[in-house]
Amino acid sequence: MKKLIAILTITLFGISNGIAQKNKKHKDIDAIKAMSGCYKVAFNFSETFNYSNDSLYKPSNVKHDKALEWVELVTDKNNEIQLQHILIVGPKTRPHIVKHWRQDWIFENQDMFMFQKGNHWKYMKLTKENVEGQWTQKVYQVDDSPRYEGTATWVHVDGKSYWENGTDAPLARREHTKRSDYNVMHRRNRHEITTEGWIHEQDNDKIVRDDNKEDFVLAQEKGFNSYTRVQNDQCEAAQKWWKKNKSLWKKIRNKWDKVFDMKKDIVLQPKVNNKKLFSHLFVLKADASKKEVNTIIDQFLN
Repeated sequence: MKKLIAILTITLFGISNGIAQKNKKHKDIDAIKAMSGCYKVAFNFSETFNYSNDSLYKPSNVKHDKALEWVELVTDKNNEIQLQHILIVGPKTRPHIVKHWRQDWIFENQDMFMFQKGNHWKYMKLTKENVEGQWTQKVYQVDDSPRYEGTATWVHVDGKSYWENGTDAPLARREHTKRSDYNVMHRRNRHEITTEGWIHEQDNDKIVRDDNKEDFVLAQEKGFNSYTRVQNDQCEAAQKWWKKNKSLWKKIRNKWDKVFDMKKDIVLQPKVNNKKLFSHLFVLKADASKKEVNTIIDQFLN
């Protein structure tokens, strides 16, 4: 009898634990998908500390920018969610659309491409145990090439839903044309869902990385980007642009997926014919062929 009770207890515990895990995953998915929609965005960055030995060191200027941004739910699967950010700038009568960054969320992902420096991402295979219950956020450049990624658990507690992770990344777009005194940004990212929208908070290290030397933290910065939800029709221009161009960008994503599926280090040429990758892709017509897309990206792959 005691043995039967023990078996029933273990079985009921397993069922209860499975239900709890399933409910937790549903909360994770709801939080990730809550970042889609139309938002007024405030971008705020400020250098907080510097550790330079140069008495003439000049920190980056404080940044305060605002924009309207549409976040398109591109892929909505149980274990994979893709969100494409699209900026709307200029007057309402003549809006200018800018394809912005993309974030993919993958459940219990084991394949990671970790930024090293320059244009080099190192492939790493994580164990199932290391990623159990976790979501990987993979962030891509405007041309859908890799940028940075990290894995962590979504937390739902005290009415809050948030995810946070630290990982190495290339210089931020706001910095890479202005700063050459460091070459890696270690990003501590926190995504938190709020009643008004969501917040992307950052505590970043600006790192000097040289071969065979220890990393040197040159400076640190605080980032606080708030996404305040507005009516979707305010982002109509971005929605129309995506409808027209989504087929092209699906071909581009498909090409990159083939590169990632090789599960090898990725090293990219910074320029081809004196132009960066996004400059080649952004001039393609919406009906450009798969061959045109593949040829351009292949030229940048070492």
